[in-house]
Amino acid sequence: MGNKEAIKTIAQNKKARHDYFILESIEAGISLAGTEVKSLRVGAVNLKDSWCDIYKGEVYVLGMHISPYEKGNIFNRDPVRERKLLLHRREINRLLGQIKQEGLTLIPISVYFKGSKVKVQLGLCKGKKLHDKRASAAERDAKRQIDRALKERTR
Repeated sequence: MGNKEAIKTIAQNKKARHDYFILESIEAGISLAGTEVKSLRVGAVNLKDSWCDIYKGEVYVLGMHISPYEKGNIFNRDPVRERKLLLHRREINRLLGQIKQEGLTLIPISVYFKGSKVKVQLGLCKGKKLHDKRASAAERDAKRQIDRALKERTR
């Protein structure tokens, strides 16, 4: 049997994993124009400084840069325009409550194709302080050293 819902990752936000603790991830659809989808197929997207905002009961992604499609001429849209995310009302209200009460942030972690649809993985994040980043780096280095030692030992 073929996998109808094949997932093909377009871009990931590595900076988000460095700057935030990701507490929960949510999958959302995204409203795009035709030429933007064509640009995504080529992989022309940057999530580095993007974030999400909730206003008027809708979730929007801001700062996400989708490069204009070369053959798009007049149909190309603004590369950094705000794009509406598609979530159920119940999910939006839950996210809004967590953002307001706990001081969390909504950050796009990755963009991918699920079948023919474009999806965005959102992370409900809490900001890391400088000492948290240092601890993460030390943890990563320690794990790397342990893996090296185990590799040497098995030889």
